[in-house]
Amino acid sequence: MGFDSPGGPDVFRAETLPVPTPGAGDVLVRVAWAGVNRPDVIQRQGFYPAPPGASPIPGLEISGVVVAIGEGVAPEMLDRRVCALVTGGGYAEYCLAKAAHCLQVPREMTLQQAAAIPETLFTVWHNVFERGWAADGETLLVHGGTSGIGTMAIMLGKAFGLTVIATAGSDDKCTAIRDLGADLAINYKTQDFVAEVGSFTEKRGVNVVLDMVSGDYVARNLECLADDGRHVTIAVLGGLKAEINMATVMRKRLMLTGSTLRARPDEFKALLADEIYNHAWPLFEDKTISPVMDQSFPLAEAAAAHARMEGGAHIGKIVLEVAGG
Repeated sequence: MGFDSPGGPDVFRAETLPVPTPGAGDVLVRVAWAGVNRPDVIQRQGFYPAPPGASPIPGLEISGVVVAIGEGVAPEMLDRRVCALVTGGGYAEYCLAKAAHCLQVPREMTLQQAAAIPETLFTVWHNVFERGWAADGETLLVHGGTSGIGTMAIMLGKAFGLTVIATAGSDDKCTAIRDLGADLAINYKTQDFVAEVGSFTEKRGVNVVLDMVSGDYVARNLECLADDGRHVTIAVLGGLKAEINMATVMRKRLMLTGSTLRARPDEFKALLADEIYNHAWPLFEDKTISPVMDQSFPLAEAAAAHARMEGGAHIGKIVLEVAGG
């Protein structure tokens, strides 16, 4: 599923392309399901082009069965059910993935669920626990609590001993956040999240903020942070620029950081996948954590899936059915 020029969801069109051939370290996956993510929307709009060498077809996470392997890949990867983080190409019947970026799907997990995991899991693990240094007993503030990233951050945070505060734009969404285990849910449309965080933490503040908004949220987030707090930006949905008081940063000894994942080197993603496999993946294998699923759409209805994401009513992950299973 591709598009000729950027635009709204209706620019998507079906196309027929040759089946890609796996190179060294690659596997070819017959795609069962593909996850839909905000970067896919931004790419379709023309603001997030695929990095050099990546497929121009949208889609950053897939699940399916390995049907061919490239040089250097262990033979036992053939016929394995996997989910994978990819740099593009997920909205297709076949997609290349690095073998080192694949996670084996447990027998008890459906491929539909598996497709909803890689992009959010890799992003949250890296940004909350590696860049944000979140530790047992600390407090995490998550914006966009009912998004795919937000739901994953809440569940992982609780699984690793964090107190989690999350924001959302309606009372129903706040209920969903609490049902996931969040210790405090804040309706940002009717409540001042800075005041609510201050009250809940008895003015101590939070240790980590995971921010997808940026813009004028940044200065308010810094007010929420405790001394030695960490502010991690992973999206700029509220604006590219922020005005902050650097005296606050110095006085509280704050750290501001952020990241994007798609263009990071393959070696980095392989190390990240390995760490996730050892520390977080067991939580999915024993069903301590399961992805929050919103709606599924056939691949041919990718436009409808994007329209749902842009509408903002979704709770959890939207996925595309390619071959099912």
